[in-house]
Amino acid sequence: MGTVTPKAQPGNPKPRMFRLPQRQALINRMGFNNDGVDAFVANVQRAKWRGVLGLNIGKNAATPIERALDDYALCLARVYPHASYVTINISSPNTKNLRQLQGGDALDELLAALQTQRTALAAEHGRRVPLALKIAPDLDDDQISAIAALLQRHGIDAVIASNTTIARDAVAGLPHAEEAGGLSGAPVFEPSNRVIRALRRELPAAYPIIGVGGIMSADDAREKLAAGATLLQLYTGLIYGGPALVGQCARAAARAAREGVDAAARAGISPRVSDAR
Repeated sequence: MGTVTPKAQPGNPKPRMFRLPQRQALINRMGFNNDGVDAFVANVQRAKWRGVLGLNIGKNAATPIERALDDYALCLARVYPHASYVTINISSPNTKNLRQLQGGDALDELLAALQTQRTALAAEHGRRVPLALKIAPDLDDDQISAIAALLQRHGIDAVIASNTTIARDAVAGLPHAEEAGGLSGAPVFEPSNRVIRALRRELPAAYPIIGVGGIMSADDAREKLAAGATLLQLYTGLIYGGPALVGQCARAAARAAREGVDAAARAGISPRVSDAR
């Protein structure tokens, strides 16, 4: 759920979401439209959801990028007691300068501060809530390598790869292709897989990578797992494939896990079932 910001904000002017059905794609420039973190938490409490609940946090558009940490820290404190995990969204292309937080000293400072805060919150609430960092598909290999190092240095529990892309090569010439915003759906499938493969090379084998981007079929789900993803998320695929896509992908993942166990057995290896998943 989310992304949520400390204060309510209307998001970007409408229209701000566009379908490109020829490529099973969307462009959105929503801009973190939400009623603010306190209303968000009230909604979560009222829902009484008993399953896994990821709560995504971001910064207000009006907050200078130099003060972004203040917004993330406030949101983390508010959502922490109610989350199964918290996503730190620093990769939306629809909040000015937000993607600057993906690089160098800015990311180092942000993750260090949030990890310190998480330690304090864990002691206060008696449980350690995992943190996941959501990154863009438009990063080069050096940037991905640097992010992987910082994830491990600061004890961040997972990485989500990836958000939407600002590239338009895959939809050039189509109606709405030049709209500002992030492109999702089928065209981001391979860009996100490239990031996943690069992360998997840089991270320990057991480190969770949540794969997202362009999963439109069961075969896409299997390929995302083969690229190195541990878990999967669906977004635009639900627009074009409907809720049945969830079951199709779950069954594909289960088959992939069984095949991994069988292959390991044939090779004389005894992996844990959790590893195969």
